Amino acid sequence: MFLKILIANRGEIACRVIRTAKRMGIKTVAVYSDADARAPHVRMADESVRLGPAPAAQSYLNAELILDAVKMTGAEAVHPGYGFLSERESFARALADAGVAFIGPPPNAIAAMGDKIESKKLARQAGVNVVPGYLGDIATTDEAVQIAADIGFPVMMKASAGGGGKGMRLAWSEQDVREGFEATKREGLASFGDDRVFIEKFIESPRHIEVQLLGDQHGNIVYLNERECSIQRRHQKVVEEAPSPFVTPEMRRAMGEQAVALARAVGYYSAGTVELIVSGADPTGESFYFLEMNTRLQVEHPVTEEVTGLDLVEQMIRVAAGERLAFGQEDVKLNGWSIENRVYAEDPYRGFLPSTGRLVRYQPSASTRSDDHVVRVDDGVFEGGEVSMFYDPMIAKLITWGPTREAAIEAQVEALDAFDIQGIGHNVDFLSALMQHPRFRSGEITTGFIAEEYPEGFTGAPTDEQLTADLSAIAALIAATHERRASLIDGQLNGPVPVAEDHIVRLDGGAEHRVHFELDKVVVDGGAPQVLEADYQPGQRLVRARIGSRQRTVLVAKDGRSWKMMARGATHRVTVLTPLVAELARHMIDKVPPDLSRYLLAPMPGLLTRLDVKAGDKVEAGQPVAVVEAMKMENILRAEKSATVKATPVGAGESLAVDQVIVEFE
Repeated sequence: MFLKILIANRGEIACRVIRTAKRMGIKTVAVYSDADARAPHVRMADESVRLGPAPAAQSYLNAELILDAVKMTGAEAVHPGYGFLSERESFARALADAGVAFIGPPPNAIAAMGDKIESKKLARQAGVNVVPGYLGDIATTDEAVQIAADIGFPVMMKASAGGGGKGMRLAWSEQDVREGFEATKREGLASFGDDRVFIEKFIESPRHIEVQLLGDQHGNIVYLNERECSIQRRHQKVVEEAPSPFVTPEMRRAMGEQAVALARAVGYYSAGTVELIVSGADPTGESFYFLEMNTRLQVEHPVTEEVTGLDLVEQMIRVAAGERLAFGQEDVKLNGWSIENRVYAEDPYRGFLPSTGRLVRYQPSASTRSDDHVVRVDDGVFEGGEVSMFYDPMIAKLITWGPTREAAIEAQVEALDAFDIQGIGHNVDFLSALMQHPRFRSGEITTGFIAEEYPEGFTGAPTDEQLTADLSAIAALIAATHERRASLIDGQLNGPVPVAEDHIVRLDGGAEHRVHFELDKVVVDGGAPQVLEADYQPGQRLVRARIGSRQRTVLVAKDGRSWKMMARGATHRVTVLTPLVAELARHMIDKVPPDLSRYLLAPMPGLLTRLDVKAGDKVEAGQPVAVVEAMKMENILRAEKSATVKATPVGAGESLAVDQVIVEFE
């Protein structure tokens, strides 16, 4: 077994590998860029080596710097994590030439599966189902339009070396191809150094299901069942679960056997994943097709670990050290259900725009493990740290396990309620809403779920009357606690004053409740008295309360004279008033917000790569106006209505701040 390994990555996956290595008694070496000098993975490792400046090309993507760090520290093996150099054949070969083990598959397997076009040809030869499409080189947009028409719309345009949702465009028409083909080429070149694009048929009502593989260097290969990864946004996974609610035992076996056949065809060993697109419209479950093979550890590997009881990182290390798998296919179990949510630095209330900045507060849900309940948080950030524009916007992965799918979902909702992030936008509310959505709970999901269920964007999870009543009771209790505290502090409220027994609580959605306290009980809107228990103290953010038989976990924060209360996937602005003040407030005039409809504003910090209009131009609703690049993704900004351009204060190539004016209309 290795004595020391180097982790050629950062963030949560670096921390994840270090934890397993420590448990195995293996010393670890972390590498870092200037942006990550104080990052958790650096502090966790036994040694650390600076690579260079923040941009990945000058640090984590520079193979020579990684090799220098290996030589400097005497590391015997390198775990690449995912992303960066994890699927770069030349890096694996360079390590082999230096006599250093690569904790991953052999270079020839990486090469075979890394090219999406060649991998599909190999899959066909191995007897694997493949999506109909065109796998040759496509030189021009006109050629792409003709190929797409021949295949039949809708089609998917994909960068040959793509992955992680980058370099992908769905086209429903010729116009979509004309708008998206060149952008797909640019994203492929910028992210992967390869601008080749292929086109394939888009499977309607598609489900994204993948098979986890594990093989050793002695010819043993097993499949560790499947994961459902259909909840995606812009082709990037958001929610993953194991097993899939759609897959039958017969389908599982067929998928697994095809995946193993492909792995054998390329001499694969280590952990890897065969990704499949499955037609949810086919009740037989036989319409599944090969998409690609990821020759690395996947972001969503924890859900497989939770249902199989295997540590995939440990298995990868043992395989790289030459050990045989200690189990066969018949030993692979499927126990309970696991779900993973990706907590991203993005604002779902503003079209999921990337959010960068300092984590003013970061208090994730507590990790717990018992026989009937698991909450696991895999992260690599810290309170006070920076979410950088240079890297992936994922903050953490929240993984839960339960004996049933329903139990795993409920554990997610409860854990998300306790996730406290301040300073940047985040998607916790959105994830909670997904977990509560009736269609998700039914298991009737496709890759179009988010677009179909949130066509007008996300405004918060639906709130029922019981929740608003409970939040009102908790808000009144918090206000009463502050009133009592103020009355006891010398000089506040002109000395001791009686605490109001009745409170009028208003929520920003228009709901209003009258709350009355009777000793340890609360009465809402004249209903039956219920016991109210809460652990709140002034200044506390996380409140766990019990109202009658209901358990509520709420994040609270002072917001001027009101409170922000975050629970069950929605943020509520709550105002607590005495009955007299509430009556007076009804006669006050609301302030009207300014009209910003004449401006096209930068929805995120980024680079203005293209400006398609100039002063005097007329635009129609939906017409592309500008392209902003942020976190390596191109975002097309469109006109919201017909208008005439008055001015363009910025030009292509300029950096933008959030809400900066790009175009002013007449």
